[in-house]
Amino acid sequence: MNLHEYQAKELMKKNGAAIQEGVVATTPEQAVDAAKKMKELYNSDWVVVKSQIHAGGRGKGAIVGSEQKGVALAKNLDQVKQIATNILGHVLVTKQTGPHGRLVNKVLVAQDVYYPGESATKELYFSVLLDRSSGKNVIIYSTEGGMDIEEVAEKTPEKVQKEWVDPRVGLQDFQCRKIAFNLGLEGNANKEMTKFVKAVYNTYLSIDASMVEINPCLKTSDNKIIAVDGKISLDDNALYRHKDIEAMRDLNEEDPTEVEAAAAELNYVKLDGNVGCMVNGAGLAMATMDIIKLSGGDPANFLDVGGTANAERVEKAFRIILKDPHVKAILVNIFGGIVRCDRVAQGIVDAYKSIGNIPVPIIVRLQGTNAEEGKRIIDESGLKVRGAIQLKEAAQEVKEALA
Repeated sequence: MNLHEYQAKELMKKNGAAIQEGVVATTPEQAVDAAKKMKELYNSDWVVVKSQIHAGGRGKGAIVGSEQKGVALAKNLDQVKQIATNILGHVLVTKQTGPHGRLVNKVLVAQDVYYPGESATKELYFSVLLDRSSGKNVIIYSTEGGMDIEEVAEKTPEKVQKEWVDPRVGLQDFQCRKIAFNLGLEGNANKEMTKFVKAVYNTYLSIDASMVEINPCLKTSDNKIIAVDGKISLDDNALYRHKDIEAMRDLNEEDPTEVEAAAAELNYVKLDGNVGCMVNGAGLAMATMDIIKLSGGDPANFLDVGGTANAERVEKAFRIILKDPHVKAILVNIFGGIVRCDRVAQGIVDAYKSIGNIPVPIIVRLQGTNAEEGKRIIDESGLKVRGAIQLKEAAQEVKEALA
């Protein structure tokens, strides 16, 4: 689960990190009201209007059909209204959204933190995530923060530094001081950075995040350390422990098919291929995707129906797969352990009849408990469903279906 910038920064603020303050708006009029509030609080007419989508690179991204950037500085209320009008309800395309972009439904009207003395400001990069290879959390930081951090990592990797944190002992004070020192910070900025590191790391731990990223993390001209941007990804498996954060989920930012699948308790991820697959078990699903590739096709999705592949779940899975217009065939690969193959086969037949005309070939491979009986049910159904028991048989059927 991903969070918007304004949500991520609020969570960091709760844990003691200084942030660029702002107010969320969904209409140009609300944006103007938010700018007025910023002026009352910070005595400045200048605000930053920032589109809120689940993607980075908004500052360089552009609204489709115009030159409007996803992040823009406004120097008065008229500019605030004009920028918000140009952004809200329009599609923003960035490097991370792909060519189709994302519809912007919200903007964050934020304080201008690049105040007088701008020459003394410094944009830094800071993130915390899990390093699976070491089994430790890792803090990644750099003196070269900003929108081109990917280019920095590629061309000058020595400027990107890492600090591993052993979860058994936690983040130590000397590590915070080390990070501040390596970032070239002195005096009050150094002290502020050590506090900031602790606050962000505590945010990461307290919400079971898989990643917290701040780019840029700003050293202001008066030596404060502020999160100007914020991105947080959370482990979906831990959301039951954070109902308040789960309520922040913005379904408008997620693939509607994946949202529908999650509501049906199906593990579904949309891909770009032409062969839909329906499998029970994540490991078998991965193997099935490999088989599809070896057969000359490309998997259109990852879909694990779980151990209770009854008629209702199978029907929902079929309907979800068929929403993808690129699907030219469907491979159902079931291993009958907990679930019997004959029951799955009957569920497939019932689902097929319930849906009606399915316009693409369906290949069903059943292996395990009552596999032969399951294949017989499929073969005798009179439906356009091809049965298989061996994996190589299923692969051949997929190849023929795509020919």
